Amino acid sequence: MSTVLQEVFYWVFNMSIAAVITGVIVILIRLVKKIPRRLTVFLWLIPFFRMTIPLGLSSPYSLMSLLAHVTTKTIVVYQPADDVSFSMMNCVMAADSYFPITYKVNIIENIFNISSIIWVIVFLVITIMLAAIYFMTIHEMKYAKHLRDNIYLSDMITSPAVYGIIKPRIILPTSYEGRDSDLILVHEKMHIRRADNLWRTLAFLVVSAHWFNPLCWVFLKLFLTDLELSCDECVLVKLGENRSKEYARILLESKESENVFTSAFGGAKIRKRIENILSFKKITWISLIVFLTLITAIFYVLLTNAK
Repeated sequence: MSTVLQEVFYWVFNMSIAAVITGVIVILIRLVKKIPRRLTVFLWLIPFFRMTIPLGLSSPYSLMSLLAHVTTKTIVVYQPADDVSFSMMNCVMAADSYFPITYKVNIIENIFNISSIIWVIVFLVITIMLAAIYFMTIHEMKYAKHLRDNIYLSDMITSPAVYGIIKPRIILPTSYEGRDSDLILVHEKMHIRRADNLWRTLAFLVVSAHWFNPLCWVFLKLFLTDLELSCDECVLVKLGENRSKEYARILLESKESENVFTSAFGGAKIRKRIENILSFKKITWISLIVFLTLITAIFYVLLTNAK
Protein backbone atom coordinates (compact mmCIF):
# COMPACT_ATOMS: atom_id res chain seq x y z
CA MET A 1 0.00 0.00 0.00
CA SER A 2 2.80 2.43 0.93
CA THR A 3 4.52 1.69 -2.40
CA VAL A 4 1.36 2.51 -4.35
CA LEU A 5 0.81 5.69 -2.32
CA GLN A 6 4.41 6.68 -2.88
CA GLU A 7 4.10 6.27 -6.65
CA VAL A 8 0.81 8.18 -6.72
CA PHE A 9 2.43 11.07 -4.87
CA TYR A 10 5.43 11.00 -7.19
CA TRP A 11 3.20 11.61 -10.21
CA VAL A 12 1.02 14.14 -8.33
CA PHE A 13 4.20 16.06 -7.52
CA ASN A 14 5.19 15.97 -11.19
CA MET A 15 1.73 17.11 -12.27
CA SER A 16 1.94 19.96 -9.78
CA ILE A 17 5.16 21.22 -11.34
CA ALA A 18 3.66 21.05 -14.84
CA ALA A 19 0.60 22.92 -13.55
CA VAL A 20 2.82 25.70 -12.20
CA ILE A 21 4.52 26.14 -15.57
CA THR A 22 1.23 26.40 -17.44
CA GLY A 23 -0.51 28.40 -14.70
CA VAL A 24 2.14 31.13 -14.71
CA ILE A 25 1.69 31.48 -18.47
CA VAL A 26 -2.09 31.78 -18.00
CA ILE A 27 -1.47 34.56 -15.47
CA LEU A 28 0.64 36.42 -18.03
CA ILE A 29 -1.98 35.96 -20.75
CA ARG A 30 -4.81 37.25 -18.54
CA LEU A 31 -2.86 40.53 -18.19
CA VAL A 32 -3.78 41.24 -21.81
CA LYS A 33 -6.91 43.30 -21.11
CA LYS A 34 -8.16 43.18 -24.69
CA ILE A 35 -8.99 39.49 -24.31
CA PRO A 36 -12.44 39.25 -22.62
CA ARG A 37 -12.53 37.47 -19.27
CA ARG A 38 -15.42 35.32 -20.48
CA LEU A 39 -12.84 33.75 -22.81
CA THR A 40 -9.66 33.80 -20.69
CA VAL A 41 -11.50 32.06 -17.83
CA PHE A 42 -11.38 28.87 -19.93
CA LEU A 43 -7.58 29.01 -19.89
CA TRP A 44 -7.67 28.00 -16.23
CA LEU A 45 -8.74 24.56 -17.44
CA ILE A 46 -5.13 24.07 -18.58
CA PRO A 47 -3.39 24.11 -15.16
CA PHE A 48 -6.36 22.28 -13.60
CA PHE A 49 -6.09 19.57 -16.26
CA ARG A 50 -2.37 19.42 -15.54
CA MET A 51 -3.16 18.86 -11.86
CA THR A 52 -5.53 15.96 -12.54
CA ILE A 53 -4.55 14.16 -15.75
CA PRO A 54 -1.01 12.71 -15.90
CA LEU A 55 -1.31 11.52 -19.51
CA GLY A 56 -1.01 13.81 -22.50
CA LEU A 57 -0.54 13.70 -26.24
CA SER A 58 3.12 14.13 -27.23
CA SER A 59 3.86 16.91 -29.67
CA PRO A 60 6.99 18.61 -31.03
CA TYR A 61 5.07 21.91 -30.79
CA SER A 62 4.45 21.58 -27.07
CA LEU A 63 5.97 24.11 -24.67
CA MET A 64 7.24 21.10 -22.74
CA SER A 65 9.39 20.16 -25.76
CA LEU A 66 11.46 23.28 -25.10
CA LEU A 67 11.75 22.53 -21.39
CA ALA A 68 12.57 18.85 -22.00
CA HIS A 69 16.05 19.82 -23.14
CA VAL A 70 16.96 21.05 -19.66
CA THR A 71 14.49 20.22 -16.89
CA THR A 72 12.00 17.51 -17.84
CA LYS A 73 11.83 14.00 -19.23
CA THR A 74 9.01 12.33 -21.14
CA ILE A 75 7.83 8.85 -20.21
CA VAL A 76 5.97 7.25 -23.12
CA VAL A 77 3.04 5.21 -21.79
CA TYR A 78 1.12 4.31 -24.93
CA GLN A 79 2.08 4.54 -28.60
CA PRO A 80 -0.69 3.42 -31.00
CA ALA A 81 1.27 4.58 -34.06
CA ASP A 82 4.79 5.67 -34.97
CA ASP A 83 3.87 9.35 -35.03
CA VAL A 84 1.31 9.25 -32.19
CA SER A 85 2.15 8.68 -28.54
CA PHE A 86 0.76 9.45 -25.10
CA SER A 87 3.20 10.29 -22.35
CA MET A 88 3.66 11.52 -18.78
CA MET A 89 5.87 14.45 -17.87
CA ASN A 90 8.60 13.60 -15.37
CA CYS A 91 9.78 16.95 -14.06
CA VAL A 92 11.41 15.57 -10.91
CA MET A 93 13.63 13.04 -12.74
CA ALA A 94 14.44 11.24 -9.51
CA ALA A 95 13.94 7.68 -10.79
CA ASP A 96 15.90 5.25 -12.97
CA SER A 97 12.87 3.25 -14.09
CA TYR A 98 9.07 3.47 -13.88
CA PHE A 99 6.03 1.20 -13.41
CA PRO A 100 7.08 0.41 -10.71
CA ILE A 101 9.31 3.36 -9.84
CA THR A 102 12.93 2.63 -8.97
CA TYR A 103 14.60 5.65 -7.42
CA LYS A 104 18.18 6.70 -8.16
CA VAL A 105 19.17 6.71 -4.48
CA ASN A 106 17.54 5.34 -1.32
CA ILE A 107 17.30 8.73 0.38
CA ILE A 108 14.97 10.01 -2.38
CA GLU A 109 12.78 6.95 -1.93
CA ASN A 110 12.60 7.58 1.82
CA ILE A 111 11.71 11.24 1.24
CA PHE A 112 8.86 10.34 -1.10
CA ASN A 113 7.69 7.60 1.23
CA ILE A 114 7.35 9.98 4.21
CA SER A 115 6.03 12.82 2.06
CA SER A 116 3.33 10.64 0.52
CA ILE A 117 1.93 9.75 3.96
CA ILE A 118 1.87 13.40 5.03
CA TRP A 119 0.33 14.36 1.68
CA VAL A 120 -2.60 11.95 1.90
CA ILE A 121 -3.33 12.79 5.56
CA VAL A 122 -3.48 16.55 4.91
CA PHE A 123 -5.48 15.98 1.71
CA LEU A 124 -8.08 13.95 3.63
CA VAL A 125 -8.26 16.59 6.39
CA ILE A 126 -8.82 19.38 3.85
CA THR A 127 -11.43 17.29 2.00
CA ILE A 128 -13.32 16.63 5.25
CA MET A 129 -13.20 20.34 6.11
CA LEU A 130 -14.52 21.28 2.66
CA ALA A 131 -17.29 18.71 2.98
CA ALA A 132 -18.25 20.15 6.38
CA ILE A 133 -18.35 23.70 4.95
CA TYR A 134 -20.44 22.49 2.02
CA PHE A 135 -23.03 20.78 4.22
CA MET A 136 -23.16 23.83 6.49
CA THR A 137 -23.86 25.87 3.36
CA ILE A 138 -26.67 23.50 2.36
CA HIS A 139 -27.99 23.71 5.93
CA GLU A 140 -28.40 27.49 5.50
CA MET A 141 -30.77 26.82 2.61
CA LYS A 142 -33.07 24.72 4.80
CA TYR A 143 -34.42 27.70 6.71
CA ALA A 144 -34.81 30.01 3.73
CA LYS A 145 -38.27 31.40 2.99
CA HIS A 146 -39.62 30.59 -0.47
CA LEU A 147 -40.38 33.68 -2.55
CA ARG A 148 -41.07 32.36 -6.05
CA ASP A 149 -39.67 29.81 -8.49
CA ASN A 150 -36.18 28.90 -7.20
CA ILE A 151 -35.77 32.22 -5.35
CA TYR A 152 -35.67 32.30 -1.53
CA LEU A 153 -35.12 34.79 1.30
CA SER A 154 -32.87 34.27 4.31
CA ASP A 155 -31.70 36.38 7.26
CA MET A 156 -28.56 34.22 7.56
CA ILE A 157 -26.77 35.80 4.57
CA THR A 158 -25.69 39.33 3.67
CA SER A 159 -25.24 38.99 -0.09
CA PRO A 160 -27.39 37.37 -2.81
CA ALA A 161 -25.96 34.02 -3.90
CA VAL A 162 -26.63 30.73 -5.65
CA TYR A 163 -26.64 27.76 -3.27
CA GLY A 164 -26.38 24.13 -4.28
CA ILE A 165 -25.21 22.28 -7.38
CA ILE A 166 -27.83 19.72 -8.46
CA LYS A 167 -30.90 21.85 -7.68
CA PRO A 168 -29.45 25.33 -7.22
CA ARG A 169 -31.42 28.01 -5.42
CA ILE A 170 -31.03 31.77 -5.48
CA ILE A 171 -30.97 33.03 -1.88
CA LEU A 172 -31.53 36.74 -1.23
CA PRO A 173 -31.01 38.47 2.13
CA THR A 174 -34.31 39.21 3.87
CA SER A 175 -33.58 42.93 3.50
CA TYR A 176 -33.95 42.52 -0.28
CA GLU A 177 -37.67 41.69 0.02
CA GLY A 178 -39.63 44.27 -1.95
CA ARG A 179 -36.51 45.70 -3.59
CA ASP A 180 -35.89 45.80 -7.33
CA SER A 181 -33.57 42.80 -7.74
CA ASP A 182 -33.93 42.17 -11.48
CA LEU A 183 -30.26 42.73 -12.35
CA ILE A 184 -29.12 40.70 -9.35
CA LEU A 185 -31.36 37.82 -10.41
CA VAL A 186 -30.03 37.99 -13.98
CA HIS A 187 -26.51 37.64 -12.55
CA GLU A 188 -27.41 34.70 -10.31
CA LYS A 189 -29.35 32.94 -13.06
CA MET A 190 -26.28 33.31 -15.26
CA HIS A 191 -24.25 31.52 -12.57
CA ILE A 192 -26.80 28.69 -12.63
CA ARG A 193 -26.78 28.51 -16.43
CA ARG A 194 -22.98 28.25 -16.44
CA ALA A 195 -22.91 25.71 -13.56
CA ASP A 196 -20.40 27.91 -11.73
CA ASN A 197 -21.00 26.27 -8.35
CA LEU A 198 -19.96 22.94 -9.84
CA TRP A 199 -16.76 24.44 -11.27
CA ARG A 200 -15.97 26.13 -7.94
CA THR A 201 -16.37 22.86 -6.06
CA LEU A 202 -14.26 20.86 -8.52
CA ALA A 203 -11.55 23.54 -8.43
CA PHE A 204 -11.35 23.37 -4.64
CA LEU A 205 -11.12 19.57 -4.70
CA VAL A 206 -8.38 19.59 -7.34
CA VAL A 207 -6.28 22.19 -5.53
CA SER A 208 -6.76 20.33 -2.25
CA ALA A 209 -4.82 17.42 -3.78
CA HIS A 210 -2.00 19.90 -4.44
CA TRP A 211 -2.18 21.62 -1.04
CA PHE A 212 1.63 21.56 -0.76
CA ASN A 213 1.98 23.85 -3.79
CA PRO A 214 1.28 27.50 -2.83
CA LEU A 215 0.99 28.58 -6.46
CA CYS A 216 -1.96 26.22 -6.98
CA TRP A 217 -3.84 28.17 -4.30
CA VAL A 218 -2.96 31.39 -6.14
CA PHE A 219 -4.37 29.85 -9.34
CA LEU A 220 -7.57 28.95 -7.47
CA LYS A 221 -8.02 32.49 -6.18
CA LEU A 222 -7.49 34.00 -9.64
CA PHE A 223 -9.82 31.44 -11.21
CA LEU A 224 -12.62 32.35 -8.79
CA THR A 225 -12.06 36.03 -9.55
CA ASP A 226 -12.20 35.38 -13.29
CA LEU A 227 -15.33 33.28 -12.81
CA GLU A 228 -17.12 36.33 -11.41
CA LEU A 229 -15.66 38.71 -13.99
CA SER A 230 -16.71 36.42 -16.83
CA CYS A 231 -20.20 36.07 -15.35
CA ASP A 232 -20.50 39.87 -15.25
CA GLU A 233 -19.49 40.07 -18.90
CA CYS A 234 -22.01 37.40 -19.90
CA VAL A 235 -24.71 39.39 -18.10
CA LEU A 236 -23.72 42.55 -19.99
CA VAL A 237 -23.75 40.67 -23.30
CA LYS A 238 -27.35 39.77 -22.50
CA LEU A 239 -28.40 43.18 -21.15
CA GLY A 240 -26.42 45.45 -23.44
CA GLU A 241 -23.64 47.99 -22.82
CA ASN A 242 -26.13 50.76 -22.05
CA ARG A 243 -26.98 49.14 -18.70
CA SER A 244 -23.38 48.72 -17.51
CA LYS A 245 -23.49 51.80 -15.22
CA GLU A 246 -26.74 50.67 -13.63
CA TYR A 247 -25.31 47.19 -13.13
CA ALA A 248 -22.10 48.61 -11.59
CA ARG A 249 -24.13 50.82 -9.21
CA ILE A 250 -26.10 47.86 -7.87
CA LEU A 251 -22.89 45.87 -7.45
CA LEU A 252 -21.34 48.76 -5.52
CA GLU A 253 -24.19 48.55 -3.00
CA SER A 254 -23.58 44.84 -2.41
CA LYS A 255 -21.38 43.20 0.20
CA GLU A 256 -18.67 40.65 -0.57
CA SER A 257 -19.53 37.04 0.25
CA GLU A 258 -17.14 34.84 2.23
CA ASN A 259 -18.76 31.48 1.37
CA VAL A 260 -16.48 29.38 -0.84
CA PHE A 261 -19.24 27.17 -2.26
CA THR A 262 -21.68 29.82 -3.42
CA SER A 263 -21.70 32.07 -6.46
CA ALA A 264 -22.52 35.39 -4.85
CA PHE A 265 -23.50 38.68 -6.45
CA GLY A 266 -20.96 40.36 -4.17
CA GLY A 267 -18.29 37.73 -4.78
CA ALA A 268 -14.66 38.44 -5.73
CA LYS A 269 -13.18 41.93 -5.49
CA ILE A 270 -16.02 44.37 -6.14
CA ARG A 271 -13.75 47.25 -7.20
CA LYS A 272 -12.06 45.10 -9.82
CA ARG A 273 -15.42 43.90 -11.10
CA ILE A 274 -16.79 47.43 -11.37
CA GLU A 275 -13.74 48.52 -13.38
CA ASN A 276 -14.24 45.57 -15.71
CA ILE A 277 -17.97 46.31 -16.06
CA LEU A 278 -17.47 50.00 -16.86
CA SER A 279 -14.82 49.18 -19.48
CA PHE A 280 -16.93 46.43 -21.06
CA LYS A 281 -17.26 46.48 -24.84
CA LYS A 282 -18.92 43.95 -27.08
CA ILE A 283 -16.49 42.20 -29.41
CA THR A 284 -16.98 41.75 -33.13
CA TRP A 285 -17.31 38.35 -34.79
CA ILE A 286 -13.86 38.76 -36.36
CA SER A 287 -12.31 39.52 -32.97
CA LEU A 288 -14.12 36.55 -31.44
CA ILE A 289 -12.77 34.19 -34.10
CA VAL A 290 -9.24 35.57 -33.61
CA PHE A 291 -9.46 35.16 -29.81
CA LEU A 292 -10.88 31.62 -30.07
CA THR A 293 -8.14 30.63 -32.51
CA LEU A 294 -5.52 32.04 -30.16
CA ILE A 295 -6.98 30.24 -27.13
CA THR A 296 -7.17 26.95 -29.07
CA ALA A 297 -3.48 27.29 -29.98
CA ILE A 298 -2.61 28.03 -26.34
CA PHE A 299 -4.50 24.92 -25.22
CA TYR A 300 -2.58 22.78 -27.70
CA VAL A 301 0.84 24.19 -26.79
CA LEU A 302 0.32 23.99 -23.03
CA LEU A 303 -1.62 20.72 -22.71
CA THR A 304 0.53 18.53 -24.94
CA ASN A 305 3.70 16.87 -23.68
CA ALA A 306 7.23 16.88 -25.04
CA LYS A 307 8.04 14.53 -27.89
